[in-house]
Amino acid sequence: MAHWQAEGFVTAGGKRLEYRCFGPEPTEAPTIVMLHEGLGSAGLWRDFPEKIAEATGMGVFAYSRAGYGQSDRADLPRPLDYMTREAVAVLPQVLDAIGFRRGILLGHSDGATIAAIYAGSVEDFRVRGIVLMAPHFFTEDMGLAEIARAKDLYETGDLRERMARHHRDPDHTFRGWNDAWLDPAFAAWNVAEVIDYLRIPALAIQGRQDQYGTLAQIEELESRAYSPVDTVVLDDCRHAPHQDQPDATLAAIAEFAARLERIEAAEVEAA
Repeated sequence: MAHWQAEGFVTAGGKRLEYRCFGPEPTEAPTIVMLHEGLGSAGLWRDFPEKIAEATGMGVFAYSRAGYGQSDRADLPRPLDYMTREAVAVLPQVLDAIGFRRGILLGHSDGATIAAIYAGSVEDFRVRGIVLMAPHFFTEDMGLAEIARAKDLYETGDLRERMARHHRDPDHTFRGWNDAWLDPAFAAWNVAEVIDYLRIPALAIQGRQDQYGTLAQIEELESRAYSPVDTVVLDDCRHAPHQDQPDATLAAIAEFAARLERIEAAEVEAA
């Protein structure tokens, strides 16, 4: 991508993926790459990417994975290790395609898991830190029950109608996520081992009332990570901290990004 266009498409994993970006180009400043949740998209971040760019001074790149938003359809059914495949096979191509030089991976829910898997599986010194909002490293009964409830809402409520505003094929999008999580074999899914290989700072943000995961997810990260982990647990907050507590979430991200820049500057000065 020769120029930092405000929106467009990038090719990775053999698919055309829509993106939106804000702030300076990767040649001018660090870049925060945003990875959306299981039913999210670049557009469903709404104005949060722009606010992050303003608060940090960094460039922000948000894209829709295959099967989401206006990106190409994904290949269904998704394999049960789809988040790992996304992290090790597709995300590296996205970073290369945008000319990523250094910065932060910021993910929510599935996107947070993908960011953690990337940081724990791929040696990429360009990634200086990760922000994980409501990550999941293993399944929990309460989370699976909520995902089953989402299926009922999709089939009988207005969830399909709401998703159709943001995804070109809402049935494809929903099935790709819901069918994988409700597959009986998925109950054994666990990627917590990647935490053992993290070597960069992490910021974990979770709502105390998160309906998809308990604080056990964050505790797993804190207890296993070799590198520093900052934890922010927000009250009156469910699964989407950037929607339920946007000011506190934005402040935590901005402080984390500023601290990474201070570390970077100190290391450059010492060298």
